[in-house]
Amino acid sequence: MNGAEAFTKQGAELLAQSSGCSVWKFRNETGDGTMTCYELFDGVQLFYNDFHMEYVDSGYVPQNGVLVADHCSEGRMEYEYAENTFSYFEAHDVKLDTRQIHTGRFVFPSCHFHGITVGFATAIAERSLNGMIDGMTIDFDKLTEKFRMGKYPRVIRENAALDTVFSGMYGVPDSIRLPYLRVKVLELLLCLDTAETSEDEKRQYFYRTQVEKVKAIKTFLAENMSDNFTQEELSEQFEIPLTTMKSCFRSVYGTSIGAWLTGFRMNRAAEMLINDRNKSAAEIAGLVGYDSASKFAATFKRIMGRTPIEYRKDIR
Repeated sequence: MNGAEAFTKQGAELLAQSSGCSVWKFRNETGDGTMTCYELFDGVQLFYNDFHMEYVDSGYVPQNGVLVADHCSEGRMEYEYAENTFSYFEAHDVKLDTRQIHTGRFVFPSCHFHGITVGFATAIAERSLNGMIDGMTIDFDKLTEKFRMGKYPRVIRENAALDTVFSGMYGVPDSIRLPYLRVKVLELLLCLDTAETSEDEKRQYFYRTQVEKVKAIKTFLAENMSDNFTQEELSEQFEIPLTTMKSCFRSVYGTSIGAWLTGFRMNRAAEMLINDRNKSAAEIAGLVGYDSASKFAATFKRIMGRTPIEYRKDIR
């Protein structure tokens, strides 16, 4: 898997390294992120992934004999479901992947992503793990066949057992982290061995052109937040069917167009209340698309927990 070589190639900085652990920093113009790697067994690595950025570029070189299980605890990540077709990996999902198409740009539509990656170099991992527990046999070829793994990732959704195993790996005390994570990885393999599989994905996927139009709609709304547009107008302007536009936007950003726009406007209003104290709350209401100052104040309080006046007074 040679993660160090791949990380260095894509410009990551090694922040710290000790026996069995390394911390890597990723930066670009949209933010930064870290990956903390633990060497658990020969052929088995675990990464904590924490990104606060719009995207990260991967320099990973595909290799044979790799199986990876990813878990998302917060945020979302765009992934290629099939040729020019995308879906979204979000909280509580588990993604199985042979990393055959893991080179290039990975997008975080909500500008943050937190999760865990467990990577197996299958031949080496089988040798190191088999015999560790009486009656437990590790067969990665069997797992790959069971989940019909191919070029593209396979996402397992709404599996409480797998989600529980991964959730137990967050927030582990330093004093027990390595032995604890080793036990949890074995538990993960047992859960994968017994997990039911389904032929059909439960979440929608969208074509590249649809995703690009929805992203353009988000940019348009952000750049014109003082104006109001109906969803029918957006559908017509960007030449995308209304129902498809709504469902694709929710899939990409995890919320409806209306809810996203309200949140965006309130965050921008909060910035203006603090950074431009010469503007009244009523003026700011107009700048973020509200004709009614009272409606703006009520919405701001619902989202931010305080009225605009209280917010300006409390945040200095």
